[in-house]
Amino acid sequence: MINRRAFLRQSSAAAAGGALSSAIARTAPAAGDETIKIALIGCGARGTGAASQALKTKGPVKLWAMADLFEDRLQASLANLTKGQEGDYDRLSHQGFRDKVDVPPERRFVGFDAYQKAIDSGVDMVILATTQHFRPEHYEYAVKRGKHVFMEKPLAVDAPGVRRVLAADEEAKKKNLKVVVGLKSRHNRRYQETIKRLEDGAIGRNTFMRCYWNTGFQRNTQPRAADVTEMYYQLRHPYHFLWLGGDYFVDALIHYIDVCLWLKGTHPVTAQGVGGRQYRLATQHGDTFDHHFVEFTFEDGTKMFAQSRQISGCWNQGGAQAHGTDGIGNISRGRIEGADKWRFRAPIPNPYQVEHDVLIDAIRNDKPHNETEYAATSTMTAILGRMASYSGRMITWDDAMKSNVSLSPRKYTLDAAPPVVADENGLYPVAMPGITKVL
Repeated sequence: MINRRAFLRQSSAAAAGGALSSAIARTAPAAGDETIKIALIGCGARGTGAASQALKTKGPVKLWAMADLFEDRLQASLANLTKGQEGDYDRLSHQGFRDKVDVPPERRFVGFDAYQKAIDSGVDMVILATTQHFRPEHYEYAVKRGKHVFMEKPLAVDAPGVRRVLAADEEAKKKNLKVVVGLKSRHNRRYQETIKRLEDGAIGRNTFMRCYWNTGFQRNTQPRAADVTEMYYQLRHPYHFLWLGGDYFVDALIHYIDVCLWLKGTHPVTAQGVGGRQYRLATQHGDTFDHHFVEFTFEDGTKMFAQSRQISGCWNQGGAQAHGTDGIGNISRGRIEGADKWRFRAPIPNPYQVEHDVLIDAIRNDKPHNETEYAATSTMTAILGRMASYSGRMITWDDAMKSNVSLSPRKYTLDAAPPVVADENGLYPVAMPGITKVL
């Protein structure tokens, strides 16, 4: 059986050449009455929501610094947090945190190096909520500087990025840094109780699992204006471009892939699948697929079937289910159908808030807490599935983990060429199963 410990050893060995310096910078105070200073890096809707949840935790906390690629997004986030505007990512008001936000102009940073300036501004903890392409670099630097971390999922968009995260995480453990990842189901009472019952044998032996993220069309865009550079346009619409968002299969379905791996306790060893693009206008919506179906196989022969689709007018479904010899567990809905039927009925605290409560408590009371390893496993599993659907080939976990195919651009400036550009007709190249190489 390949377990997560073996996965970490394999990944760390592959990333040995990129190990970080062991110099330990200032870490957050553990005393409950000391103020924890926070830097928000990535000021979009999810970053703003994460900051508001961090500011709602027990004990003194302050938002001390903010960083984003774009000035307007930073200013909108700051206004939202201080004025309590409605309509954030989690459908909750930010409620206004004027007394907990201390971000003067000199601690508002914009540009590709803004994350470094925010991390180095005297904070104890960082929130990493940029587009996931930047997560490995940002996490690596936060660990190098000795900061506790909340970071959003996924942790990377390619195998080199996953290996970089895992190498940095080895340093995080040495420095006793606390890390929480935004795979919110792990902090949801309904999921926790359902998983526990399934692990205790409520449906017998697990035979296969299903996970879905099928929705209508998401995040509409407009074609690139003539006076806007390709890099700027793509950075403003990251979820439509593979190198920035990793494809919706990675960005969104990772939640339910993670739930299945949580139950299974290990990663798959192979993946094969189908996928393509039928719905999106090629000139407006980048180079990602709009539908995928992937069959993952585990070492013991069991399967996980994963669907992701963003096409309007179709059957929608989101969630994770486990099938066993004695019944079915609908993990997302907290239901078990079998000899002994069961349904979760207790109140569910907001898992977005619980994530931050757990992290701040670990920081204040010096409790060991680091979620990077399982989040990296789930990230790599999603990447493996995307590799399979893009190529149309059977891809092994070992080959995917060793892949040196990087989705990164050569240069990070707003006038630089991104990894993919439109042709003279405004069309972006899209993967072609049977032809596209992913390894």
